[in-house]
Amino acid sequence: MRYRNLSLFLVLAAVWGSAFMAIKAGLDLYGFPPVLFAAVRYDVAGLVMLAYALYVLDDPFPRTRRQVADVLVGAVFLIAGYHAFLFVGEQNTTSAAAAVIVSLSPVLTTAIARAALPGERLSVSGIAGLLLGLLGVAVLSVRDPSNLLTAGVVGKALVFAAALSFAFGSVASQRLDSGLPIESMEAWSMLGGALLMHVVSAARGERVAPMLDALSGPDALGALAALGYLSLAASALGFLVYFDLLGRLGPIEINLVSYVAPVFAALSGLLFLGELITLRTAVGFLIIVVGFVLIKREAIRAELTTVRRGSGVGADD
Repeated sequence: MRYRNLSLFLVLAAVWGSAFMAIKAGLDLYGFPPVLFAAVRYDVAGLVMLAYALYVLDDPFPRTRRQVADVLVGAVFLIAGYHAFLFVGEQNTTSAAAAVIVSLSPVLTTAIARAALPGERLSVSGIAGLLLGLLGVAVLSVRDPSNLLTAGVVGKALVFAAALSFAFGSVASQRLDSGLPIESMEAWSMLGGALLMHVVSAARGERVAPMLDALSGPDALGALAALGYLSLAASALGFLVYFDLLGRLGPIEINLVSYVAPVFAALSGLLFLGELITLRTAVGFLIIVVGFVLIKREAIRAELTTVRRGSGVGADD
């Protein structure tokens, strides 16, 4: 069981990490309009997840107001907000840099959760961890403090907005605790988020023709591979693996996937797109990881204690 969990964890990190490369390929190599690209990705992933939900659940539909609210939170923040900001931001940053900024999500999620829960607040070390995480993004983003409106800085700021949207949506969904099965939650959120992104894409004036040209032109195989990989592997399969591991490993261990994924993002970006891994990216990543350790130090300590106590019992269960 231990090796199964480790294998699935590495598969998830590899799939989610290399997804940043696939996004970059779709944007730069095949000319997909960013928000439309994200919307079509979740058209496909949402339909796949809905078919799966219909197969495994007796009732895959949200029935209560709280469940409908849960789906709306997922659609607006976890799917539409996160991916619209991410795809637009990645037009002006590398796969590795985007993955590193997104790795701040667990830190932001904890900070927002503590702020939203009565009687909960960050400790001094927790505040230090949050500030270190933000410093890591600043180190990664800002080369010249006198010029904060360059395309690269704005792109990274949009990716940060994506991480913030995901963190807020995660906390809001957790607080709702609607009892909606996760398969239903994911399916309806994906489809609702895709619809919202189609509206945003139209409002931005994005045209469908460039995407259709790419999917039917001489580079159609590569364009279809990028879209299919994101829709089926990174989205449908990735989320199923994530929630399977969440139940087995718990939130602390599974959060670590955010810190392994940038390694795969950097490697896939280097291999497929020729993106160089800069010292600034590595330093920003290390600062964010230290921030995560500070903000989660008590939970990590408790998790390590549990692992030590159980290491000699039931290891092969």
